[in-house]
Amino acid sequence: MFFDTEIKNAIAQLSNGGVILYPTDTVWGLGCDATNPDAVQKIYALKNREESKSLVILVSSLDMLKSYIREIPEKAIELIKNGQKPTTIIYQNPSGLAGNTVAIDNSIAIRIPKHIFCTKLIEEFGKPIVSTSANLSSYGTPTSFSEIDASILEGADYIVNLEREKITDKSSTIVRIHGDDVEVIRA
Repeated sequence: MFFDTEIKNAIAQLSNGGVILYPTDTVWGLGCDATNPDAVQKIYALKNREESKSLVILVSSLDMLKSYIREIPEKAIELIKNGQKPTTIIYQNPSGLAGNTVAIDNSIAIRIPKHIFCTKLIEEFGKPIVSTSANLSSYGTPTSFSEIDASILEGADYIVNLEREKITDKSSTIVRIHGDDVEVIRA
């Protein structure tokens, strides 16, 4: 019941262009509707981050990924299906996402989380969401909710009330695929 209320409250904010602070399969994240450029801009402003630095996007499934990426390399599908740890994959030529989520080289970093809250949130929202670490630009990534800067807490439109005791220092692995070669950007 409480879980469902948190999903409903988060979706209400996402639907209205708001920014949420939420637990993910890795660290606490700031999120918004990844198809809404005004909402995305709020995240850049909150983090004091340059728009030239792209953001990670979360989708709920391979089917949702296919709605935004026309050409998914076989190697990416293999990593998604068989990967044991959270892995973000950089894809080329996305469509349907806010322009300010896309890097200058027309690429986008997308992950399919294996996390019950994230998956259900994205499924019920019906669109991808941004997932960027809950820190100010050029500051370290918080390893727990208690380490999140007060300005981030105050700037979020909604803070999900789940997993606040979670401690992790694991960001996702980020890879770029070139044919059969996998280039590790962040281990």
